[in-house]
Amino acid sequence: MEEQANLEVIMKLIMFGGDAKSNAMEAIRFAKQGEFNQADQSLAAADASLLEAHHAQTGLLTQEAQGNPVPVSLLMVHGQDHLMTSIAFCDLAKEIVELYKVQK
Repeated sequence: MEEQANLEVIMKLIMFGGDAKSNAMEAIRFAKQGEFNQADQSLAAADASLLEAHHAQTGLLTQEAQGNPVPVSLLMVHGQDHLMTSIAFCDLAKEIVELYKVQK
């Protein structure tokens, strides 16, 4: 049962991380076209996805802190890597959108 619960959490990391990165990329495309309201909405959607992923990640951290070790699998590593890459990408996308705003 615990393995299944951990798998669901890992899949949330991958899914919400992917959604966040896609929304951030969309924000850059909108900003490039001068559509800043849409860019801001896409960045907000990216932040919402990152928040969901963070909640899932916090569940794993809480489990570990309570003395219930979380098995580290290749899928877990992939999920964490996917999330961290998405966070970095979203941070960069915010800066790029701001640069487009200044440029236009």
